Amino acid sequence: MKEVWIENVQMVTEAGLIEQGCLQILQGRLARVIVGAAPPVGQAQVLDGRGQVLIPGMIDVHIHGANGHDMMDGTRSSIEEVSRACAATGCTSFLVTSVSSTLEDLLRLIDRVQEVVGHEPGARVAGIHAEGPYLNAARKGMQNEAFLRHPSLSEMQQVLQHAGSLLKMVTLAPELPGGLALTRHLKAQGVIVAVAHSDATYEEALAAFREGASHVTHCFNGMRPIHHRDPGLIVAAFEQRHVSVQAIVDQVHLHPAIVRLMHRIKGPERMVLITDALQAMGLGDGDYVFGGHAVTVREGVARLADGTLASSTVTMNEALRNTVELGIPLADAVMMASTTPADLLNLPHKGRIAVGADADLVLLNDQYQVVWTMIGGQIVFDTGKADPVNPSR
Repeated sequence: MKEVWIENVQMVTEAGLIEQGCLQILQGRLARVIVGAAPPVGQAQVLDGRGQVLIPGMIDVHIHGANGHDMMDGTRSSIEEVSRACAATGCTSFLVTSVSSTLEDLLRLIDRVQEVVGHEPGARVAGIHAEGPYLNAARKGMQNEAFLRHPSLSEMQQVLQHAGSLLKMVTLAPELPGGLALTRHLKAQGVIVAVAHSDATYEEALAAFREGASHVTHCFNGMRPIHHRDPGLIVAAFEQRHVSVQAIVDQVHLHPAIVRLMHRIKGPERMVLITDALQAMGLGDGDYVFGGHAVTVREGVARLADGTLASSTVTMNEALRNTVELGIPLADAVMMASTTPADLLNLPHKGRIAVGADADLVLLNDQYQVVWTMIGGQIVFDTGKADPVNPSR
């Protein structure tokens, strides 16, 4: 793999926004990160960023589909299409996320993921996020109640044996019978235990966080709301420093003040931007079937027939833009989209612009539109509006 330089960019690093910088890529990793203009580069190839913003590749830990493809449909092509869609929207790694289903459908999804890993056409699969089926019907949201059931150690053991290290996250309702036992077991297996679609009280949530739960899926959505005499799991999560929270910043799921509150309390180190996108992402308005439900998307908002929100259509670059427009600093927003999810998934070489990190990079214009996306030093998506990689001057 040839030496590549990226020059004339604004860069968002762990130190903040660098107004002008350049970097060197060798063997798919960042070899040098320099403030200022590019030094002589010999026979290296050069990519001119034209003063636009370079960020580390974003990581979506919660996505169900895109471009008309639902990853629960049992096909390899759907996962591949989501991989392409993620790359086109600035996401370089993602967790294939299930909805509540039969065990057979979940195992089939795992089979397809195993076939795709290592052969992705775009964003890399970082693992699997099982959202359900151990969720509380009282807070089911769009989850199909026909598939909801109590936590089962024996069933989860089958899933773990089938998925191996690919299973990275499980979202469950810890107050259900068997919930704490399963939380302990998953924690012992190195799986992130997330809480959502839960009616847990404050006390029940604290018990779950003591037993190993450490994350909250789409915080505020699909859970007992905050009340001054019944604070619920949200307040419990806010009080526990080790607990991180997901945020769908799509101008629908969370009020702007709530996004700012989450940022103020948790900070960018414990707040993770997600899409929670269904297959309507990239297609827009229309009628879809998702999780066994008829879903209608109007003006970009997905709902069931009864008005219940049914995932989102937001993309990661849009979520980043929305977050900044709410008054959160760009460097913090990038951390929430890139670095914090990388740390959550224990991917130390991803989600940051730093020497030794993977060259997973995204160039954005001033409207937060993706100009190009690079993974491992190779451009996997390009609008054609970028200066092509050319021999050095």
